[in-house]
Amino acid sequence: MILAIDSSGLTASVAITDEEQDTAIAEYTVNLKKTHSETLLPMIDEIFRLTGVVKGEIDAVAVAAGPGSFTGLRIGGAAAKGIASALNIPIIPVPTVDGLAYNLYGYSSLVCPIMDARRNQTYTGIYEYVKKECDLNVDTAKEIKSGAYRYEMKNVLSQCAIGIEELIDKLNTLDRDVIFVGDGIPVFKEIITSKLKVMHTYAPAGLNRQSAVSIGRLGALYMEKGQTVSAAEFAPEYLRQSQAERELSEGLGEKS
Repeated sequence: MILAIDSSGLTASVAITDEEQDTAIAEYTVNLKKTHSETLLPMIDEIFRLTGVVKGEIDAVAVAAGPGSFTGLRIGGAAAKGIASALNIPIIPVPTVDGLAYNLYGYSSLVCPIMDARRNQTYTGIYEYVKKECDLNVDTAKEIKSGAYRYEMKNVLSQCAIGIEELIDKLNTLDRDVIFVGDGIPVFKEIITSKLKVMHTYAPAGLNRQSAVSIGRLGALYMEKGQTVSAAEFAPEYLRQSQAERELSEGLGEKS
């Protein structure tokens, strides 16, 4: 089983998933104006209490590794490192933007997560889902004959920090329908409406925020590929400087 954590944005989300059964055992998600430092650890304790899962049954901790809120990433990362270290299990770093895109598993259009990175910048990426037939074997032969398949998520543009207008230009160049997901929608909706030339829509409320289940499911796929690190090795991926670091750099630049 995998414990999944996402505190990279406005939403705090925790889940326990069973990779062998391909099941989400439980998910606890809170979208309130409370700091994740107040909510995250109690949420983790509560999900274990409610499910009856013993911490020793957890095989790995999947965590949204960034980009996102600097404070949120540090809180989620510290929780993941503490639990993984105590249980002597690996951490599976999952790119935050990949996790958002996985909320829309199987969509036929391009999927474009947008997170507000301030200063008219967005943490984003562009994804598509490609159909793959199930592997042919004794257990799935009948499914293959009936047309069974799965989807594989492909990067059209890997997660990055870019200006919203640059993103719109890229989407116009691709000339394909697109669905947006993430907390950047209300921030950038007006400029998207005025400048994006392709057909587009927005994820519904139940799918447009971070979900620990998506982090857990992607984590299972990444763990199969050996993409894990130890608690000591894990570090968030910020993609850009924090506001304090930017202000310091700008201040030093003015003095030189």
